Amino acid sequence: MGMKSMDELALHGGQPVRTKPWVSKYLGSEEVGAEEKDRVLQVLNKKRIFRYLPAAIETSECSALEEEYKAFLGTKYALGVNSGTSALICALVAAGVGPGDEVLLPAYTWVGSAAAITLVGAVPVLCEIDSSLTLDPNDMAKKVTAHTKAVLVVHMRGISADMDAIIAVAQERGIRVIEDVAQANGGTYRGRMLGSIGDLGCFSLQQSKVITAGEGGMLVTQGEELWQRAVLYHDGAGYQFRFTERKIPAFPGQNYRLTELQAALCLGQLGKLPAILERTKANKQQLVHALRQVSGIELSPVFGTERDLGVSLIFYVKDGTSAHWVSRALTAEGIPAFHVYDPQEKDQHIYTNWEFLVGKRDPWGGSYPWSLHPAREMDYSQDSCPRSLGLLNRAVQIHLNHLATEEDRKDILAAIRKVTAHLGSRR
Repeated sequence: MGMKSMDELALHGGQPVRTKPWVSKYLGSEEVGAEEKDRVLQVLNKKRIFRYLPAAIETSECSALEEEYKAFLGTKYALGVNSGTSALICALVAAGVGPGDEVLLPAYTWVGSAAAITLVGAVPVLCEIDSSLTLDPNDMAKKVTAHTKAVLVVHMRGISADMDAIIAVAQERGIRVIEDVAQANGGTYRGRMLGSIGDLGCFSLQQSKVITAGEGGMLVTQGEELWQRAVLYHDGAGYQFRFTERKIPAFPGQNYRLTELQAALCLGQLGKLPAILERTKANKQQLVHALRQVSGIELSPVFGTERDLGVSLIFYVKDGTSAHWVSRALTAEGIPAFHVYDPQEKDQHIYTNWEFLVGKRDPWGGSYPWSLHPAREMDYSQDSCPRSLGLLNRAVQIHLNHLATEEDRKDILAAIRKVTAHLGSRR
């Protein structure tokens, strides 16, 4: 039996481009080391694990993390919470979003974005995305109604949304802008830090994010009243107001408090973030530059620009069948790849897989909040955002991180070139 051909696809028994394991998909957690261990041990040694003890708030790890975020983003206020979803819920409440209101959001985001909206009694209104994978400002403008209270802008896959166009629409129509920066911590848009551009910014500190506490979140804003409303909702006991004058009427809240251990674990990671992102951006820029010369694939104009953190490589092929085949072929070549919208999968980033939304179901067997206005039709079918589904169906994704080397980039390029050369004759 002869040698396996390098030109023959591994999918068909040929020699794969790469045989060693792919780099981890995680970022900040790969950098966790002695500093984080020391900080966590200091909390245990202090035996102060709860943030809001009656005295010495200035020694709180949560307060220190909030100060880091304020300095990093240039915002006046920050609030640590126990998850990115909690940050979104608090931001919506802070913005006055409530029962019967409508909130615009992109068709491509994590399910938590839509869940947060319904959990405050508001109705999600889906908007199309464009090739950047973020909210299409033109479709957003078409979806605004007299009931629209806010837009939830998601900076998806490390790519910033078109904030100037979005804010122009929001200001014209008098709606709040909430940024979901869970997947783009440290990103910028025209030199401005993501999360500091809209009325409120929300971050996740879950493990797959750029920096992490395992679970956790952060809310930022320039508005004191917005911050106070978020503070009260994240802690119904209002412990923060032991140390700060409350300037708003009391209302019931939840318990979304961040722990001292989580904050200690995350403290200092913002200092590591620029070096991490410098490498992810450089990797992505070099890959995009090379891939623009490869026939058979498409790349958004924003990929590899300032708006792109480089934490994910996504490209488009001609149709869903091709995307499914390319993802399988690349994976066989040793480069794990994913068909972004495979109707057979249940990826919770795509609205057609949010069962509660499609079925308009609440936790109690009813249809709240849609039942508040039964005459107001909300369409969550495949027909509601066909352009988004069509785009995602043609998309192939490869996870990137700061640990990717020149050799890794060469393997990606070699595998993509090899696979796309066979696109026309695939079987």
